[in-house]
Amino acid sequence: MVKSLTSMSAVCVCLFAATAACADPAEHVRAAYAAWDAAFNVGDAKAVAAFYGQDAIFLPATHDVIKGPEGIEKFFGGLFGMGVTGHKLELIEAQGNDDLLVGTAKWSANGKDAQGADQPWGGVATHVFEKQADGSLKLMVHTFN
Repeated sequence: MVKSLTSMSAVCVCLFAATAACADPAEHVRAAYAAWDAAFNVGDAKAVAAFYGQDAIFLPATHDVIKGPEGIEKFFGGLFGMGVTGHKLELIEAQGNDDLLVGTAKWSANGKDAQGADQPWGGVATHVFEKQADGSLKLMVHTFN
C-alpha cells in the first residue's frame, strides 16, 4: 500500500508539473485539478501538500488561516482521518498569464455527518497558481467553502 501511494504521489507531481505544457489557462487548471484530485483520492496528505508553494496561504471553510505545505498536510491528514474521499474539482473559469493562473471551481467530496454517516459535501473554491522556474505550477492561494 505504501509503495502504491508513493508511486501515485510521484505520478501526481509529474502531472501537476506537466500543466506548463498546456495551451491555455483552462487546460492548465484542468490538468492541475486532475492531479490534485488524484492525490486527494488516494488519501495522501503529503502529496496534496506538495502542490503548494512554501509561502502558500490556505483558507478552508473552518475559517483557519493555514500557511505553507506543513500546515496544509496536517489539515488534509485530518480530513483523511475523518474518512473524507471522492474529491472532484470542476472548473468554472480560468484566467491568467505566463506567471499566474486563477481558477474557480465547484468541488464535491464524500464526507461524514455528525453521527459518522456518509454525506455529500460540496461548495466552491478559488485557486491561484504561480508558475515555477522549472515550468511547474504551485498553489499560492487556495480558499473554499
